Amino acid sequence: MDLTFLGTGTSQGVPVIACHCNTCLSTDSRDKRLRTSMLIEYAGKRIVIDTGPDFRQQMLRENIEHLDFVLLTHEHKDHLAGMDDIRSFNFAQHMSMHIYANRRTCKAVRNEFAYAFVHHKYPGVPQLTLHEVESEAFETQGIHIQPIQVLHMELPVLGYRIADMAYITDASFIAESELEKLHGLKVLVLDVLRKEKHYSHFCLEEGLALVERLRPERAYFTHIAHSMGRYAEVEPELPPHVHLAYDQLKVHIED
Repeated sequence: MDLTFLGTGTSQGVPVIACHCNTCLSTDSRDKRLRTSMLIEYAGKRIVIDTGPDFRQQMLRENIEHLDFVLLTHEHKDHLAGMDDIRSFNFAQHMSMHIYANRRTCKAVRNEFAYAFVHHKYPGVPQLTLHEVESEAFETQGIHIQPIQVLHMELPVLGYRIADMAYITDASFIAESELEKLHGLKVLVLDVLRKEKHYSHFCLEEGLALVERLRPERAYFTHIAHSMGRYAEVEPELPPHVHLAYDQLKVHIED
């Protein structure tokens, strides 16, 4: 399995508009963060988790010309706003794109992109086939996927486990029953917003505590705010098997 971090920033990205903090002024490319998304290449398939407002830019930057299906975590705009650009893959692949999400997120897609679901559709709209998933594991295109239910304050969000990798973003609480699904990981990708405690995201201390409990071989923190600080300052403070992710970071996982 190969992972590419398409974006690792919070909802505003980094740098933040009109901000002059040290992180936003950094010239280190690892401090330039688009909105959070991931590309997974596994078993001959290409999967994207979340189509945020930077989706088009991310696909062009990585030269992605084929996509097999999309997993959505939740309906917030920084994870959904780029859905219209799925149509480029529709045109190239001559087929509808399969989208997997919980019921609430599927409803948001139908509402926000209503023009893609009306009976008499304009021919250029995205072709989307929605599949509602919740807590039960499912299989698609030969890949077994285990949803992980988490809370983003009070908002239900889905993380996903595929083989020995799990991806969890926009989370501040994970129930015991869901934590049980996260043992034996080679790679855990986890939402860690900043050092200070936050009402709807894990902070650095909480993220490190979860890593210590779950004991993945490697952990990568994502959905990072400018208030976390510069990559070059924070990364050396972390345990050897824990890292701040950054845009275009590639991670390989052996079977």
